[in-house]
Amino acid sequence: MRSIPPEVRRHLDNVELVIEREPTRAELEEAGIMCGAALFGLYVGTPLTERDSYGLTLPDRIVIFQGPLQRHFHPRDIPREVRTTVVHEIAHHFGIDDDDLHERGLG
Repeated sequence: MRSIPPEVRRHLDNVELVIEREPTRAELEEAGIMCGAALFGLYVGTPLTERDSYGLTLPDRIVIFQGPLQRHFHPRDIPREVRTTVVHEIAHHFGIDDDDLHERGLG
């Protein structure tokens, strides 16, 4: 998170970063993950572009899944992949969907 530019971080004041070992079945379904695919991270919340009033609300969450990252990447590559995943999930927080991320080379 420290490597994220300050002008982006200031919009993350009610976003929690969480690391979990594995995604649950419900998280896989929410992300639309098919059998055999991996889920490295998940944004849980209301994107900034869809908010009206947002007071007294629990923080949005960016969840990073340790197990899938460790199974799919060499240990030396994990820090880069975690950053890529965090940036991807932050993009969802800003209302950018997966299609837009793929077009931008971030998906």
